[in-house]
Amino acid sequence: MDEEDVSDPGASEHGDGGGSGGIVAPVLASASVPETSRWEIWSWYAYYIGANGLALFNFGPTAFQNLLSQAAPEDTGLLRFAGRERNVNSIVLLTNGISFAIQAALFIIIGSYADFGSGRRWVLVFWSVVSFGVGFAWLGVHVPARWEAGVALYIVGLICYQLTLTYWTAAFPSLARNTPHLKEAARAYAEGEITQADYDHQDEMERSRLSNVAFCIQSAGEVVILAIIVGILFGVNVNASTEANNWGLSVLIAFATAVWLVLSIPWFLLEKKRPGLKIPPGKNIVSVGLWQLTEAVTKIWHLKQSLIYLVGYFLLGDSLNTTVTVIATLQNEVVSYDTLTLTYLLIVGIVAQGVGIGAYWWLQKRYKISAKMMFNLVMFGIILLDGWGMIGNWTNNFGFHHVWEIWLYQAFYGLFVCQWYSYSQIIISSVTPHGHEFLFFSLFTIIGKTSSFIGPFVSSAIIDASPGHNNNSAPFYFLFALTLVSATGLFFFLDLEKSAREQEAFLAEEKARMTAVDSE
Repeated sequence: MDEEDVSDPGASEHGDGGGSGGIVAPVLASASVPETSRWEIWSWYAYYIGANGLALFNFGPTAFQNLLSQAAPEDTGLLRFAGRERNVNSIVLLTNGISFAIQAALFIIIGSYADFGSGRRWVLVFWSVVSFGVGFAWLGVHVPARWEAGVALYIVGLICYQLTLTYWTAAFPSLARNTPHLKEAARAYAEGEITQADYDHQDEMERSRLSNVAFCIQSAGEVVILAIIVGILFGVNVNASTEANNWGLSVLIAFATAVWLVLSIPWFLLEKKRPGLKIPPGKNIVSVGLWQLTEAVTKIWHLKQSLIYLVGYFLLGDSLNTTVTVIATLQNEVVSYDTLTLTYLLIVGIVAQGVGIGAYWWLQKRYKISAKMMFNLVMFGIILLDGWGMIGNWTNNFGFHHVWEIWLYQAFYGLFVCQWYSYSQIIISSVTPHGHEFLFFSLFTIIGKTSSFIGPFVSSAIIDASPGHNNNSAPFYFLFALTLVSATGLFFFLDLEKSAREQEAFLAEEKARMTAVDSE
């Protein structure tokens, strides 16, 4: 076994059946690739603390909706946007859908930089700088008359935030596989001291360790940032007037952006250059993205269980993303855009998330519960969440109409729903054939981005079609049905054991095909 084969036991060269060449996995753990240092890992963690979403994902949308609500006439509550009169929540959902649609297009065009070549770090720097500009620009947008500028900042801000997270995450596999521990495991595998299964297990555990530590550190850091923000809000006296509250939102967005900027610098300086995937012959950095998507779709068609999960992931992910957006719009209205209350709510939500993730992980390890069963519990939580919102169509006593419900929602989401973002990724890895991880994760990422704009568009249309164009709970009919159907399908039809057998057969067939091609 030569050095390149040793470097990444799970990687191999895959042909496309036509002799045109396939994706060549990067040498992630060879002596020629820089070893991951402790300072590099901590700088990676630090970037995540800064990119916590407070600026562009949490308070940016709140500031946007706040300006819309003040700009809308009191008698109708409608603003003219995209060719017709719409209520505030409909505009928020529509712009949210536009943002995700642009994200999907951008990811297809430039997403390949996350996997191929060595330009990923510079793409992250670019979108981070744009994000900083958007965050500071909110200082100039805090009066109702500038709500149209808020539309631009909202859309661009969401795009930047999601792209920075994508390219930050892309550094994760090479960081994990070049730690001293995994480099030693790769050497042991090469010399026959451990098996492929042993190496894969150590690889999985190292990736899990970095991921879990990153989440915990980010949660702790975010709570500290929010505590400082509380002090800032008292300092600018946000309760003095509506104008002061508007200014307070812009100030805290700028502050969170400044923290992000400062915490990103160590990662920009300390990240070591490591190779990405080699671009197949005849492809370039742009065209390889479309080719990669086509390759993944072609392969997944031969794996029934993987295809079942892809469809379920598409539908349930869309439902959850839209549900969170709809509840956020209702939350902002219920608490009257009060920045202090919203900050306290975020603190509760983040603490609950930490407890929820830890509790699920402890239960799984303590009682040896399968990932599928844990995933089923998360799906049940999502069903309850949409059912909760749907009840709001029939009564004002329940259904995200009261402040106490918003506090309960933050705790419920953190304890029982946010685990989706962990276990959905675990299931992706469970239905992915060995050595095809980059193809399948790219496919699921693109599908996730693509699905995320459909729900907001449909929900916006539902609100517009409701009596008076202002029933903001109406989308829950659609969301509850979508969640119930997709969750039921995944519960009954997704079988991870059967998926493992399908993957074994698929890999055996591919090996035979490659052997036949090589012998020609």
